[in-house]
Amino acid sequence: MLDDGRVVSARLAQRGGTTTAVPEADLAALRSVPADTTARDVTLSLGDYRAIGWTEGTTTYLIAQPDNAGATVSRLVVIELVVLGGAVVLTGSAAAVLVRRALRPLERVAGVAAQVGNLPLDRGEVHLAARVPDPDPRTEVGQVSTALNHMLDNVEGALAARQESETRLRRFVADASHELRTPLTAIRGYAELSRREREPVPERTTHALARISSQAERMSTLVEDLLLLARLDAGRPLERAEVDLTRLVLDAVGDAHVAGRDHRWFPQLPDEPVTVTGDAHRLAQVVTNLFANARTHTPPGTTVTVTLGHPVPGRVRLQVADDGPGIAPDVLPRVFERFARGAEGRTRAGNDTPSTGLGLAIVAAVVAAHDGTVGVDSAPGRTVFTVELPVR
Repeated sequence: MLDDGRVVSARLAQRGGTTTAVPEADLAALRSVPADTTARDVTLSLGDYRAIGWTEGTTTYLIAQPDNAGATVSRLVVIELVVLGGAVVLTGSAAAVLVRRALRPLERVAGVAAQVGNLPLDRGEVHLAARVPDPDPRTEVGQVSTALNHMLDNVEGALAARQESETRLRRFVADASHELRTPLTAIRGYAELSRREREPVPERTTHALARISSQAERMSTLVEDLLLLARLDAGRPLERAEVDLTRLVLDAVGDAHVAGRDHRWFPQLPDEPVTVTGDAHRLAQVVTNLFANARTHTPPGTTVTVTLGHPVPGRVRLQVADDGPGIAPDVLPRVFERFARGAEGRTRAGNDTPSTGLGLAIVAAVVAAHDGTVGVDSAPGRTVFTVELPVR
């Protein structure tokens, strides 16, 4: 510090808080530094320094070693970076918490939507109880939640109405089928009794009685099929026991040889018995209906091949294939529908035993009741019906 060129104070701070006097030889070098508040390099006996001077009544010089200044700046930079990084981390964490909290209602909406999407809405009684809890109508997500809940209420009401309608229809079909069995049996009995009369009966009357008996028998079969479908639709449990499918197929092939002498029947069965757990009577009906379908809808001379085996462990596959004309492409997607009719190309010429249109529908219903699957592939010259059942 100078006052009118006279040195008032000249001290050099050392580490540890001590100070020493500036050597006289260095004072002249400091006086040469302009006191204009601009930092300049100056060489002193103690080393290289940065000096800055200013005048406010007295002239003051402040000197420091560049390394110390750089270290100070570096420390300040590190401190600033640490503080800035901490601020960024805290800000990011706070933002993540806020976003997660804001999205939590949307996650509940997504959870309810996923739960409803996994429900089997296409069949049976559906319990649509899932709702978004406590929606806040003041927020957009809350408004979406409220709208979703209202939509689910409407869907639940529609499903309940559908279920009630289907239940009434099944009950009507079952009741009507049950009530029709007795009069149809009586009609068949009286027709057969009339045909056995000892007195001569005109040929026209004999033919009429035969037609009455035939149509009554067909009507009885239709009634039994409708009653069976109504029971399966109602979800009534089937009998569960070990069933030897090999024996069922062999019996069905034997019956097919008698009923369809103009067809060729070839079973391809494994040496070991193939067994499943299920209802033996209904599974036999599946095989019989598939054979009847092949016999009824293919011309004489058609070869029908039935195979049985295990495609994968725990599954049984039954296939009935024929080399008939195939199923028309427009009919193929609905062959398992009730009262579906095949194309003319798959109707055997001269066949006087028309089907009820329920045989394949019964196949699909019985297989579904056994937790199995049924499908069909068809092309001119080859049609294959495939049934897969679990072994259990």
